Amino acid sequence: MAVLDQLTSQQAIDLENKYGAHNYHPLPVVLAKGEGVHVWDVEGKKYYDFLSAYSAVNQGHCHPKIVNAMTQQAQTLTLTSRAFYNDMLGKFEKFACEYFGYDKLLPMNTGAEAVETALKLCRKWAYEVKGIDENEAEIIVCENNFHGRTTTIISFSNDPVARKNFGPYTKGFIKIEYDNLDALETTLKSNSNVAGFLVEPIQGEAGVYVPSENYLAKAKALCEQYNVLFMSDEVQTGIARTGKLLAVDYEQVTPDILILGKALSGGVYPVSAVLANNQIMKVIKPGNHGSTFGGNPVAAAVAMAALEVIKDEHLAENAFTLGELFRSEMNKYIRTSNIVNLVRGKGLLNAIVINDDEESDTAWNICLALRDNGLLAKPTHGNIIRFAPPLVMTEEQLLDCVNIITKTLQQFESV
Repeated sequence: MAVLDQLTSQQAIDLENKYGAHNYHPLPVVLAKGEGVHVWDVEGKKYYDFLSAYSAVNQGHCHPKIVNAMTQQAQTLTLTSRAFYNDMLGKFEKFACEYFGYDKLLPMNTGAEAVETALKLCRKWAYEVKGIDENEAEIIVCENNFHGRTTTIISFSNDPVARKNFGPYTKGFIKIEYDNLDALETTLKSNSNVAGFLVEPIQGEAGVYVPSENYLAKAKALCEQYNVLFMSDEVQTGIARTGKLLAVDYEQVTPDILILGKALSGGVYPVSAVLANNQIMKVIKPGNHGSTFGGNPVAAAVAMAALEVIKDEHLAENAFTLGELFRSEMNKYIRTSNIVNLVRGKGLLNAIVINDDEESDTAWNICLALRDNGLLAKPTHGNIIRFAPPLVMTEEQLLDCVNIITKTLQQFESV
């Protein structure tokens, strides 16, 4: 089979199953094209994308401004490593720092790398600025978190699938209940070695759990009281997804360390970043941290274009408006539904909870039916279906999608 031969869906699936590691369980659909809110499979069937590559494609598939930035830069200079300066990185750093309101940016490639960067930065700050004894710093995290799958990150996960048989685990983390200020305060009060608190403003992978009102603001205040860094993982919730530029903007919180990825590139190239002010970022010295590809010229060009699209096309405002509409329409359906318990979310990061246990295959089967009806979504934690379409969606398209979703759910009401 020649590399460029057109494959059928089954041939593509068979190739992955034979030659690829089985570290994912994809929905059985093979995509070959994307534009805006739509994707097409290899046979040419058109779908609404209601996952957006886990919120990486906020600006829509193959946004021309972002793709043009990538191709133009790729024809000029792609990579220098950080052994030399390049003429794009400084522009990106200045642009992003002014965009988000920070002094410094440390560029990386993936969301997990950005989280690892934040953890290292927090620990080094703890030893060199706060004065914690070396190797004694601890970082508070939340139960049911998802920050990636590196060895360190799974060490503070409580997902048995992510953790089992990957030990020994990295020490230095304290797990508390999400959305529990008393647990946070008790831990801060009883442990002077706490360096930071790492939190998702909305727990996405856990099922789009939205915390109580003012949780983030009060958590930040507690961190300030105990001289602990508040680290916000906005890899999934950031870049306009929740109806604000950042999810923490709902509570006017400025994280000490901001973690970004996914839609920072509009989904066309791996780009992530950690932002902090000088008093924190100054602890990083040459040789402490880096990446051959982190801060490469293509990444810099792509990220600037991606962020410009967010503002120029008012995507945060659109996400807010359409999110309100989506939840309103879904709640109308849920009032008389036996198969759906509730809908929750902010902006265009939403989930419905299926009236079944986590071990059942009902949510999976609903997603298969949604696929057949022209909309792609994926379950998380067994009985939860996450809905996160590109933010360039129109009201007409959203209502069309609501119609697809509700008609599909009706197929399962009497099952």
